[in-house]
Amino acid sequence: MSYAKELHIAQLAVQRATILTQQVFHEKAKGTLSKDDKSPVTIGDFGAQALIIHAIRKNFPRDEIVGEEEASSLRENQALTSQIWEVVREARLEDQRAEEELGGPLANVEQMLQVIDEGNSAGGATGRIWALDPIDGTKGFLRGGQYAVCLALIEDGDVKVGVLGCPNLPIDDSAPLSADVGEEGADRAGRGVLFSAVTGLGATSRPLGRGALQSPLPIRMKEVTDITRATFCESAEPGHSSHSDQAEIAKKLGITNQSVRMDSQAKYGSIARGAGDLYLRLPVSATYQEKVWDHAAGDLIVREAGGTVTDVEGRRRDFGRGRTLKGHKGVVAAPKAVHDQVLDAVKIVLSST
Repeated sequence: MSYAKELHIAQLAVQRATILTQQVFHEKAKGTLSKDDKSPVTIGDFGAQALIIHAIRKNFPRDEIVGEEEASSLRENQALTSQIWEVVREARLEDQRAEEELGGPLANVEQMLQVIDEGNSAGGATGRIWALDPIDGTKGFLRGGQYAVCLALIEDGDVKVGVLGCPNLPIDDSAPLSADVGEEGADRAGRGVLFSAVTGLGATSRPLGRGALQSPLPIRMKEVTDITRATFCESAEPGHSSHSDQAEIAKKLGITNQSVRMDSQAKYGSIARGAGDLYLRLPVSATYQEKVWDHAAGDLIVREAGGTVTDVEGRRRDFGRGRTLKGHKGVVAAPKAVHDQVLDAVKIVLSST
């Protein structure tokens, strides 16, 4: 199966959602609610989820959806709901045909709240399930740094389609990662990229637009012949990945390049196109379970670009275990030729901590 329609709709849906998130950022219309994990939830989170689920429901009504947000808190906060509805009803693609393919605009506030709540699937190993993170890297979004709108189709536990919209990454696939790429980049020219992959068909990038999809280019991970010259990507937040363990791993591998820190699955896209080389996410808690929506799209894009992605034990991650990656810890993503070497260093360092 080619998954051509699924890919096309996912790309358009993510592109439309990035229009909304950029509008929210530039208008400074960010309202927040507390969540159990204390991460900020923005108007963009709820609005992007509503738009994407609406598009999925229009085209694939029988599919399930694992979404990050739910609308119970919104039903008790009319002021915030009104702000979200304002940006949702204004966000649309400039190409009318593309907009119609996504089901057009939502009809009213109640429909918006209903579709937000339709991201409540428990996940699992059977059937077609979309994994959605409307804004991955919320802290990056709030400061104008890196964030991603993430959507993946999981079929019988295997990721088949992955799309990442990264509004603040450089369009140019050949642009090397700079140390400040995780900082404010929302107003810089030449930013905004849409990464995509289908299992067995490779990975691509294209500029994010505001209408029909722009032309894609194939992407591949950079060949690493000398591990000491590689560049790591790591999480900006120390609460997400152990920076001290990463420094020890770099030392063991002889890597002296400064690690590039950024939020979100933009790290997966960056190494997939060769802007960086390695991505590690190292456990900081024995009890934390990674969420499916935080990794599904990026995992596929890196693998289809010629990389290997495992947990810190070297196991391919199973996306059919529910809403989390229960039993898997961390991420080791690298070009196939050096993955084992990086993994060995990870195991040595983590076994000594």
